[in-house]
Amino acid sequence: MTDRAAETPLRLLIADDHPVVRDGLTSMFASAPGFEVLGEAADGAAAVRLAQRLRPDVILMDLRMPGMDGLAAITELARLGVTARVLVLTTYDTDTDVLPAIEAGATGYLLKDSPREDLLRGARAAAKGESVLSPSVAARLMNRVRTPAPQLLSQRELEVLGLVAAVNTNREAAARLFITEATVKSHLLNIYAKLGVGDRAAAVTEAFNRGLLVPRSSGQS
Repeated sequence: MTDRAAETPLRLLIADDHPVVRDGLTSMFASAPGFEVLGEAADGAAAVRLAQRLRPDVILMDLRMPGMDGLAAITELARLGVTARVLVLTTYDTDTDVLPAIEAGATGYLLKDSPREDLLRGARAAAKGESVLSPSVAARLMNRVRTPAPQLLSQRELEVLGLVAAVNTNREAAARLFITEATVKSHLLNIYAKLGVGDRAAAVTEAFNRGLLVPRSSGQS
């Protein structure tokens, strides 16, 4: 890739619901060589609309905004096939913020208190498709990788759900597992609560979606 900064400015879109933050970021990037701020958005919906119209290279995206938040906007941008890179810029670095944003398609994740040079460097790197992570976020992700996630369902609950997925009734599942039908029902209630669903069909679907159950191939009995 050629040195873009030497040819044309890096085009930015800034999405944040706080006017003071937008103004500060706009001033910072507009005064730095090699950058051009195309527009500002106060929420995710506006960011999606402007991204489609202005075609920026990088979108600086806050996560917590009214209406459509940053995560929903990142998801929608990916669905629409918008090619702009998304660099999350927020004050939050919890698992519930970081992981969904990266899974949705964010190229990088920086905190708002990052030094000016880190923000400038991060935007340039994001434009090239390089992963950009603040130190605290990188450490959190490394810890997540190194620490096995707790098993969501117990082995017995997986057995019950597997039999349910194979279209066994509660009575048939109980007979197969040598437990009472009431115990099967109790396991199912626990499964529903853990998966956040309300019935058998939804539990099976959610389990397949999460990889807790693996579909049988046509050659298996």
